[in-house]
Amino acid sequence: MRVKMKSFLTLTANFTALIVLIISLYRPAFFSGEISGDDTPRHNITHLHFFFHDMVAGKNPTVVKIAGPTTASNPYGFGATMMADDALTEDRDRSSGEIGRAQGIYAVAAQNDVALLMVMNFVFTSGEYKGSSLSLLGRNHVMDDVREMPVVGGSGAFRHARGYALAHTVWFDNTTGDATVEYNVYVTQ
Repeated sequence: MRVKMKSFLTLTANFTALIVLIISLYRPAFFSGEISGDDTPRHNITHLHFFFHDMVAGKNPTVVKIAGPTTASNPYGFGATMMADDALTEDRDRSSGEIGRAQGIYAVAAQNDVALLMVMNFVFTSGEYKGSSLSLLGRNHVMDDVREMPVVGGSGAFRHARGYALAHTVWFDNTTGDATVEYNVYVTQ
C-alpha cells in the first residue's frame, strides 16, 4: 500500500509540474502580473490626436500616383495607388507644429465605392514620441464620417503596440483632391 501511495504522490507532483509548465509557456502574462486572476488585462493605453495633410496638387505635393488605371471608365479610380509622405500636425491648420509624417501607400481597393487600402506608418519627428512610429493597415471607407482602421504595430515607444485609429475628414477640395484628416489613435502596449 505504501508503494502505491508513493507512486500516486509522484505521479500527482509530476502532473502538477507539467500543468504549471504548460500554463507558463502559453500564459506568460499571467505570471508576470500583466493579467490578474480574473483575466483583466493590465495595459497602458495611449491616445494620440493629430491632423494628416494630404496634398495632391501644387508645387510640392505630398502624394503622387504610382500606379493605376489609364482610362476614365472607372468612376471610383479602382486600382489607383498613391505614395504619400504627408505632414502630421498638432492642429487643423497646416502651418501648426509638425509632429511627424504619414509615410506609406494607399490604393482604391473597391470597384463600386471609394474605399482605400491603407498601408501607412505614422513616424513621429518631434515631441514626446520623437523617433517612434505606428503602423496602420486596413480599410478606409472615405465616404463615412468616421472610419476605423487597425493599428498593427509600432517602434520605439510604441513597440508591440496594437489598437485602432479613427479618421475624420475635416477639409476636402473636390478640385485638387487635397484633404485634411483628423486622427484619434488609441494604442495599447
